[in-house]
Parts: sequence; C-alpha cells; structure tokens
Amino acid sequence: MIVRTIIAAALAAYALFLTMRHNMHMFQLNGYKNDEHIRWIKKNLRQQWLLGFGLALGAVRLFFPFLALDILIYLTLLLDILVYRAMRRLNTKKKLVYTARVKRMIVTILIIAAAAVALTAVFFGIRPMTGLFLILVSAQWCLNLAANVINRPVEKGISRYFINDAKKKLAEATNLKVIGVTGSYGKTSMKFFLQTLLQSRYNVLVTPGNYNTPLGVTITVRNFLKPSHEIFICEMGARRVGEIKEVCDIAHPDYGIITSVGPQHLETFFSMENIQKTKFELADALPEGGMLFLNGDNEYIQEKAAAYPTKTFYYSEKEGEGYQAKEISVSQFGTEFTVVTPSGEKERFRMKLIGAHNVINVVGAIAVANTLGIPLKDLKIPVRRIQPVEHRMQMREHGLVTVIDDAYNSNPVGSKAAVETLAMFDGIRILITPGMVELGEKEAEYNRQFGVYAADCCDYILLVGRKHTEPIRDGVLSKAFPPEKCLVYDKLEEAVSYAYAIKGQGHKYILLENDLPDNY
Repeated sequence: MIVRTIIAAALAAYALFLTMRHNMHMFQLNGYKNDEHIRWIKKNLRQQWLLGFGLALGAVRLFFPFLALDILIYLTLLLDILVYRAMRRLNTKKKLVYTARVKRMIVTILIIAAAAVALTAVFFGIRPMTGLFLILVSAQWCLNLAANVINRPVEKGISRYFINDAKKKLAEATNLKVIGVTGSYGKTSMKFFLQTLLQSRYNVLVTPGNYNTPLGVTITVRNFLKPSHEIFICEMGARRVGEIKEVCDIAHPDYGIITSVGPQHLETFFSMENIQKTKFELADALPEGGMLFLNGDNEYIQEKAAAYPTKTFYYSEKEGEGYQAKEISVSQFGTEFTVVTPSGEKERFRMKLIGAHNVINVVGAIAVANTLGIPLKDLKIPVRRIQPVEHRMQMREHGLVTVIDDAYNSNPVGSKAAVETLAMFDGIRILITPGMVELGEKEAEYNRQFGVYAADCCDYILLVGRKHTEPIRDGVLSKAFPPEKCLVYDKLEEAVSYAYAIKGQGHKYILLENDLPDNY
C-alpha cells in the first residue's frame, strides 16, 4: 500500500502542476472573474472531460482500495500529464503571467490540497490517499474559483492601498490635465494618436498597452507619473456596468473622449443600453467646465449625447457641427483627408494609416489637440508621424504579399470597415478570420452578417475553426460566393500557408481579422 501510494503521489505532483497551471491561465484570461470563468467552464466541458472522469474515479477509490483501481488511476494521471503538456504547448498566444495575485492563489490552492491530505491521513490513514490525489488533480478546474473567493478580502485590501496611493500622487500633480478615453472599440488607437499629436507641445504620459483597468491605471500612475508631466491620457476599459466609473474615481478626468458605442462584450453587459450607460460614465465624471469629445457618426452615442448639450464637441464625417472629415482618399500607401473646424478653418492632412474608419479617430485626436491650443497647421507633421497601432490594420510587406494585421479584438463595425478597406486594393484579396466572440445571444447573427459583407469584398475567405465559423460560412455562401474559395481550417497557420500558396496574377493582400485568445 505504501509503495502504491508513493507512485500515485509522484504522478499526481506533476499532474497537479500541469492542470493547475492550465486552469490558472484560463482564469487569468477570464479576468479573475468567477462568473466569466464559470461560463468558460460550461462552454469547455468537453475539453476537460478527463478531469471529470478523474473526479468520479477518485471518489470510487476512496472507498475501494483495489489494486486494479490504483493501476487505472496511474494511467489516468499519466494521461493527464500527456494531455496538459500538449495543451501547454498549444496555449502560446498570451502566456500565463505569474503576477503576485497568481502566486497568492497558487499558495492558497496548495494549502487547500495540503490540508485535505493531512486531514485524510489523520482520520483515515493512507488507504484512501491514491483516490484523494486524483481528486485534487481533477478538482483544479474549480479550485481557482475557491481560492479567488478565499483571497478576496486580501486582494481588496491590497488594491485599496495601491489605489489610494495612486489617488494621492494624482492629487499632488496640480498642473496635470487628465484625458479619459473610452469606447467599445477604437480607444487604444485614439490613445496613441493623441499621444503623437499632443507630445509635439506637451509632456505626455499614456497608459501603456492594455492598462485600462483600475489596476492598470494605478500601476501607470505609481510607476510612471512624474512632476514634469503635463497631460495624462488614460484609457478606460470595461466589461461590466460601473467599471468606467471605477477608473474615473481614480483618475478624475478633466476631458473625455468616447470613440464608439457598439455590441462588444455583450456576454457581460447583457444589453446595448448597459454599454451606452457604462461608456457615458466618463461623461458623468467630468467636472464643471470639462470637455467631452464624441464620435458624431455613432448612432448610440448620438442617442445618449442629448443629456450633455453644454460641454460637447463632435467629430465626424457627416455634415453638421464640430470637426468634420471631408474629401477622404484611401490607397495602399495611406490616407488623405481634409479637416474643417467649427470655426470654418480647413487643413489637408496625410497619414500612413489605411482605412476610412481610422480617419474618424485621427480627426477626434485632431479635435482634442486643436481645442487644447495646438493650431491646425501645426498638426500636419504630427499626423504624418502617426504609426499603425500593433494588430490594428497594421500593414507588413512580404515581397508580392501584403499582410494587413487587424487581429486585435474584432467587432461588428470594425470587421466591416476592415473588409471594405481590403476591397479597395487592386490584387488578390484574401480574408483570414476565426470570427467574432463575446457578442452574447447575437453572436451567430453578427458573424453571419460578417460573412455577407465579406463576400462582396474578398476573392478568398479562409475561416479558422470549424464550429465557430459556421455562421460566417453560411453568410458567405448566401451571396453565391464560390464554395471552393471559402475554406475552413483548424489552425491559423494552415490558413496562412494556403493563402501564400494561392496562384494568380497580381499582388496578394491578406487581411488577418481577429485572433481568438487561448481560452477560446
């Protein structure tokens, strides 16, 4: 019995590490949110069926210490090791980051496991241990949920300390102007466009990367804010009602920009009304005399903006008040457009970015910079310096192939604009996409619509993932698109290889539209 238990312990130790690491990785990708992780578990039950089998087998072994069951448990643990080693190699897009929070959760999980082993040994001896080891390995799909609940008071206390420290540092920066940037999409691009324009005159700090949560903003302020900074551009993200307000309560913005309101993260927002309400939490947070800049082309924004008539600046492509983009000309070399200010002043701009949808964000950045005192003519050179944001309509040349990388977090509006931009190029136009996610009950509908308008813009459509892309393929084929040119692949690499191998006259343009994270 002792030897059998030692063998089980050795196998279980390695299997525990692998299964805990995988499920902690998924939990991190799900934002450390128990409800989101539970939804992920329900969607991916088949992916981790082996853990369910292990729970049942381990429970039987607790009461029946037969040699045959022990051998079956050894085989199950070996299979766990093989499967989760393979899954570790596959999940490479965004690796698990061993943050302080993750380390605390791991310690909590190990304490739970050690306590279970100790109590079992004291009351029942070693006879049921082999079954218990398998149960502890198999329970990793849910133990991170328990650890998150147990650690919640500690995590709240730590967050409160760091947030208060960041608030204090911001309060001491009396000459700092804070610009809050939010939107269902376009906010990260807007943040970096603003940085490029404003740093021609001001000392500017921006939240790096995707640091758009209360923790991300807190880290930015505590680690990077200096007394010499004059403007802080603060990106504000949200997946639930109230989360923009949380960031605003830290940053206290003087100016606000809402780039868009649209169907994004509907699985957690549940309705468009909630998305509207949440984005306009930024407007609610502005002080008296604060300035609000709004995308005038967005219908959801227009509906809500009526409540903010006295402090609003619009930017749009439509005729009307505010900053207007006119005479837009897009080519593979970039985009030219004219900006007309509310006072009637005009200036022609040129930039490297492609896509008419990028124009509206750049015009918004111009509106903010101009309102903050930079003359329109002085913004021409900074606009030329604007670089594509990584994975957002970023063009890369590879001989006779141009890759248009729009792989970051696709949405219904952005995906339509992306394929319409692809249609402007003269050559072989190829779309590669796994479709869109986090769109709630309307996900299939939005993906089918994507297929419909993609069919009018592309010569080849290569889909990644057989089950998830079925609605896209239905939409594509509904437009009488040739079936032999709408193909489905299991892996992105297979689709890209096929795209490069396509024969034909002319230059090839490959649009990479969205790239699902490892938890999909």
